[in-house]
Amino acid sequence: MVHTFGCLDRFFMLDVESGSFYEIDELTKKLIDEINSPNEQSKGEFSRYSEKQIEESKQEINDLMKEGVLFSVERTHTPRIYNGIIKSMCLNISHDCNLACEYCFADGGSYKGLKMNMDSDVAKRAIDFLIERSSNRRYLEVDFFGGEPLLNFDVVKQTVEYARQREKETGKEFRFTITTNAVALTPEISEFINREMYNVVISIDGRKDVHNRIRKTRNGKDSFDIILKNALAFRKIRGDKQYYIRGTFTSLNKDFAADALALNDYGFDQISLEPVVLPDNNPLAITEKDLPEIEKEYEILAAEYLRRRRTDKWFGFFHFNIDLEGGPCETKRLSSCGAGCEYVAVTPSGDIYPCHQFCGIERYKMGNILKGTFDKTIPEYFIDNILTKKEDCPNCWAKYYCSGGCAANSVNFYGTLSKQHKTSCAMMRKRIECALALHAIEKR
Repeated sequence: MVHTFGCLDRFFMLDVESGSFYEIDELTKKLIDEINSPNEQSKGEFSRYSEKQIEESKQEINDLMKEGVLFSVERTHTPRIYNGIIKSMCLNISHDCNLACEYCFADGGSYKGLKMNMDSDVAKRAIDFLIERSSNRRYLEVDFFGGEPLLNFDVVKQTVEYARQREKETGKEFRFTITTNAVALTPEISEFINREMYNVVISIDGRKDVHNRIRKTRNGKDSFDIILKNALAFRKIRGDKQYYIRGTFTSLNKDFAADALALNDYGFDQISLEPVVLPDNNPLAITEKDLPEIEKEYEILAAEYLRRRRTDKWFGFFHFNIDLEGGPCETKRLSSCGAGCEYVAVTPSGDIYPCHQFCGIERYKMGNILKGTFDKTIPEYFIDNILTKKEDCPNCWAKYYCSGGCAANSVNFYGTLSKQHKTSCAMMRKRIECALALHAIEKR
């Protein structure tokens, strides 16, 4: 399978199975497209090229095919077997929040249940559970999530302190992440998370009016000013350590490139903007009819991204990060994030789920930390559902970069892991095209 595309006024081709990627001219693109889909009516498209040009391009294509890097043979994949190893965990340290974002998948942090905080006993038992299930893995990852984790910051601190103690006893090393809206981010808290957190994710949606329209406080007040103030103060002490400013765009700001650039203008150089995923009848949802506008916007962002990275406005954009030389291993490419297998989420009551987006969906509850229960049939189900077994993935050119998409989106929209959210897939493909194009241009 070979995918050709145009992006940033250039042309490219990707051989899906070999991973070979080339910048090409328009004639070569047309010739490959003709191989992919022979069409008598397209013959006229070659009339403006000389016979010599056409023959030279055909020869280059044939040479690459002989080398096995173009129209290469489809790979065979070894089925995965569940080994019981867990290496990362999301701790839903608080099922409560001080914001009332309109698009919140977690129902204001409560996950459609009771608002509650995790106590230190549950958190410590979760750390022990991760150590016990990690086998010979040295590096373990824990993400403090919510709701809003800073509403239960004392337990965050106690959990980190406990894990550091267990590191000395077991030889494990914990890498902590915290995802916060920064409303309660004080200098003291900032100092702690800067010291202890491997990564810090702060939620801001971009321009002030865009953010305030959706992300109000619980009492209906605007939240942008306090969040930006606290986030900038944290950025100042963070230095070159890992962090992200993470926003969400909706149907109300389909010109989201302006939001990414606004975040850069505020003073942030590591940025992520995710499309909201909601039912099509929700007024905030991105739907199929929005795709042409969204895809155009990604190119607008890519062009400005490229320009700024050549100036003192350099920034990184999460979805444009791509590594063609040393990317994920085959296992990772087949199964994406590892939810339900290598990665689990734990709620304040100690219930275990495949990831934070499954919390509260009873049929996906895997066990309970306090009761010492764990149902391995659920991870066996997840590990078996690699992209080759999904409905649309086997014939998708982006499959080894997307790895089958978000399991929670599949379940929420279709009730099964085997079907993909088509609008999300289309946006993912466009982001990958932009990322590939940027990689080629910056490598020149």
